[in-house]
Amino acid sequence: MTRHATITTAVPNPELVAAAVRPDNTAEMDTQVTEDAVVTRIEREDTGGLQSTVDDYVVNVTVAREVAQHANRHTTNES
Repeated sequence: MTRHATITTAVPNPELVAAAVRPDNTAEMDTQVTEDAVVTRIEREDTGGLQSTVDDYVVNVTVAREVAQHANRHTTNES
């Protein structure tokens, strides 16, 4: 039985964040963009594998979101 998780991350610039995390996607992952969020669906054959993949993805999307926020502050001269 396949296990799956869908992670929705609301971010100011979802296209940029999605582009940053897609290179790390495996064949079992699909990342899409909505108006204000990055939505990634992950499928794995076992619960342990799903948990590991979700953990890795959450770290990647968190870093991508933070980098995008810092880049936006830098380009708009915000503090």
